[in-house]
Amino acid sequence: MSAAFLYGLVILSAIAHSVWNAMMKSAGDRTMTMVAIRAVGLALGLAALPFVDWPAVAGWKWLALTALVQFGYYALLIRSYGVGDMSVVYPLARGLAPVLTTLAAFLAIGETLSLGQVAAVALLSSGIMVLSFGAGASREAVGLALATGASVAAYSFLAGMGVRSGGTVLGFQAWLEIVNGIVMVGFALLTRRAALVDYARRHAATGLLAGVLSVAGFLAFLAAARSLPLGPTTALRETSVLFGAIIGTLVLKEGFGPRRIAAASMVAAGIGLLAVLR
Repeated sequence: MSAAFLYGLVILSAIAHSVWNAMMKSAGDRTMTMVAIRAVGLALGLAALPFVDWPAVAGWKWLALTALVQFGYYALLIRSYGVGDMSVVYPLARGLAPVLTTLAAFLAIGETLSLGQVAAVALLSSGIMVLSFGAGASREAVGLALATGASVAAYSFLAGMGVRSGGTVLGFQAWLEIVNGIVMVGFALLTRRAALVDYARRHAATGLLAGVLSVAGFLAFLAAARSLPLGPTTALRETSVLFGAIIGTLVLKEGFGPRRIAAASMVAAGIGLLAVLR
């Protein structure tokens, strides 16, 4: 597959991600929505299992670490949307991720940064700082959003390493969905069984759609991450902040004045430059 096609997959991943995050933000019970998403992933992972190769032995440690970090990500994301606007939480969380992923790739596997990419990181970071002030951006919301961004960077790097370790994208994704799904559904059955049954009865279609978007989006990212540089690939995926800002304003009716527009533009510009510059 060409680099242009792979980068196109990453953009589709960004769109899917912003949509299911908006569904999460607007959900009455965000925990059950996340459980529903992971239940869809579990079903799709099990269905795919007979048709995919198992991850190589070297990939299992990366799979376990990715799953562990993703559990923390789910908890942080749910809490972040409980205390802050999507138009603040989403750009902060997603904007921080490419900075940290690029740094991790540099330190761990020697992916180097050009002068232009360093400038892009600086621009992106400045936009994040501007977004950290104003209505809907309380200290708690900003802190949780940044912690969410750190978890995104961690699992993106770990998953990227997993698919590079001799396994296949589909095999890694299938097993990741199975592990996450079993743990999340098991947690809901043990702690909130009545709420899970009620959610399944009332909001099954919403949970199904959000789950498909989540799984398909991350699968597109993994397919690209197998061949493309991890830092720029993660950065391009985070163009989802543009779609998230639009959804937060038009659909969720959140305020999005000149300061947030300028900050989101800086984040988007830094992400775009980080993706294309060498």
